[in-house]
Amino acid sequence: MIEQSVFNENLQMVREESPLVHSITNFVVMNFTANALLAIGASPVMAHASEEMEEMVSISSSLVLNIGTLSNKWIESMHIAGKIAKKKGKPIVLDPVGAGATFLRTSTAHTIMDEVRPDIIRGNASEILAVAKSAVSTKGVESTLNPEDVIEVGKELATKTGSVISISGETDYITDGKTVYKVTEGHQLMRRVTGTGCAASVLTAAFASVNKDYLTAATCAMMAMGKAAVQAGKEASSPGTFNYKFIDALYNLGK
Repeated sequence: MIEQSVFNENLQMVREESPLVHSITNFVVMNFTANALLAIGASPVMAHASEEMEEMVSISSSLVLNIGTLSNKWIESMHIAGKIAKKKGKPIVLDPVGAGATFLRTSTAHTIMDEVRPDIIRGNASEILAVAKSAVSTKGVESTLNPEDVIEVGKELATKTGSVISISGETDYITDGKTVYKVTEGHQLMRRVTGTGCAASVLTAAFASVNKDYLTAATCAMMAMGKAAVQAGKEASSPGTFNYKFIDALYNLGK
């Protein structure tokens, strides 16, 4: 686990630098993830037109590619933005939302992994296992979703791809293939609010914008999610209240 002082330092860097996070993301979560970025101290932009990718990536600090609501046009923009960001050295986070559910989602995630080579891949256990199936040989890919399987798949996927793998769940696991960090903070109401996973991805990009140690950055993002969820859970007994209390808690982290 990363020490609290390291988390505090990284959080302060986000708030001081206010990185601009460019998200090509899904319709369902745009408002929530934009508010999460603003609350943590970063800035959001959500541009999807291929015609403005060169300009938008150039002024952004990092890029999130979220496959939650795909279309051919959006896929094209993701590839254009990803290649530009890679060329310019901007951190790229892939969120393979729903990978494994349909051929389009899974194949899109695989193609982005192969052609863009994201710096961080963040998803839940099922999504990580789905994108790992054609990339790693670990037996755990075909197993039930127990923590040991997920950790081993994450480690091998990180080694194979060169990406930091961030796996969210009741316990979050973040690995670069050698080191594994875990985050145990959180709250059960997170599963009742749309967009918490997607928020984790944009926060990951925010922290990666200010710290090129992507293992530390990804872990700090999950710590921010967990700490905010714990605080929101203390003040909320239902999903609706939890929703806005979570945003407030992100804003008040460390204060």
